Amino acid sequence: TAINMTQMCGIGPFITIPIMVATMGGPQAIIGWIAGAILAAADGMVWAELGAAMPGSGGTYVYLREAFQYRTGKLMPFLFIWTVLLTIPLLMSTGIIGMVEYLGFFFPHLSWLAVHLISLVACFLVVLLLYRRIESIRSITIGLWLIMLVAVLGTSAAGFSDFHAGFAFTYPAGAFAGSQFFVGLGAGLIIGIYDYLGYFTTAYMGDELRNPGRTMPGSIIISVAAMMIVYLVLNISVLGVAPWQEIAQSQSVASFVVEHSWGHGAASVMTILIIVTAFASVYTGLLGGSRVPYQAAHEKVFLSVFGRLHARHRFPHIALLTMGVVMAAGTFFDLTEVINMLLAATIIVQSAAQIVALVVLRKRQPDLKRPYRQWLYPVPCVIALLGWIYVYVSASTLSLILSGAWIVAGLLVFVVWAKANKSWPFAPVQIREVYLEGK
Repeated sequence: TAINMTQMCGIGPFITIPIMVATMGGPQAIIGWIAGAILAAADGMVWAELGAAMPGSGGTYVYLREAFQYRTGKLMPFLFIWTVLLTIPLLMSTGIIGMVEYLGFFFPHLSWLAVHLISLVACFLVVLLLYRRIESIRSITIGLWLIMLVAVLGTSAAGFSDFHAGFAFTYPAGAFAGSQFFVGLGAGLIIGIYDYLGYFTTAYMGDELRNPGRTMPGSIIISVAAMMIVYLVLNISVLGVAPWQEIAQSQSVASFVVEHSWGHGAASVMTILIIVTAFASVYTGLLGGSRVPYQAAHEKVFLSVFGRLHARHRFPHIALLTMGVVMAAGTFFDLTEVINMLLAATIIVQSAAQIVALVVLRKRQPDLKRPYRQWLYPVPCVIALLGWIYVYVSASTLSLILSGAWIVAGLLVFVVWAKANKSWPFAPVQIREVYLEGK
């Protein structure tokens, strides 16, 4: 549960609270985080069944490989890794964008050029620090969690020390009426589910869990419920400090709240903590993410170039450099647009595909050992699928076009790769039910 919560609570809420409030047009923004928790819990049950049945590293890559091999060979795991080259660095871009926004507390008049130069330098520094063999990030992860905990508790305490219920619980006229509310909720759900990403982390560690059939679903549900409470407390405390219009326009909302309640000195300390956290989260996220294409290439399910190791330091440098470039490019987009793009690409090839994979595997591999079977199946699958569809159709047009173009490009690359490797559709599918063979 602690591992899940560490991954879930990064810089996310400190950069998305103003966006959520602006998107939903008032303090009713807290509904976005409640809706996000419901979607995360339902989707978490999909992860729990698949992760407990097929434990180990790989996660989605393994689930798609096993479920879709019968008809489309290696297409779906290939496409997943292809989208990872986009989504993981875009997720890291949000951390860089957030870090620069909080730098604005100290340098409020940064020009467009200065903002993007700082972003590019930060991206370069992260890649430079990672351009070596790194065995463990345990101490960094623990430190990241502690700093984030201090930031969350400090901001919440600052908000409640000068709290005005009228700001937090007075809603604009028509806030819950008509189609406008549901349009706003869709856009808010995009932000909400972004803040919960990480609830599935234990699914990548199934082989290290004691009694995964119980531990994995429990850790997912408890972490989602706990983070929902944390987010609600944090948001209510923030919304009680000033009119929601001021909150919606704040670029460094935690700094704004702490300065409002405790003064500039305390706000400066809080801002530094959040900047450090943002940089550290990008560092750890890119380190882990750059290893995913290497694993797939090593198993001959992705482009072989990503399976190469650095000649001297023996780490997957091609994936690291590729993701570093995409991350840097992502910092030139608006934060909301980046979140929209990474979720739009993720929904098609990961979120929705995993739900289908669960159903397919129940039919294709009924004898697969399942330490955990989804509670109330298929209700959570239906809730998750409807939620992801709602998020997808609520995404911006630009994000749908760009993410769709990336997936189409992946299909074209797959065709070339499959022909060169004599794989489906240029050869019969090769079926290997790894987890039924007792791997």
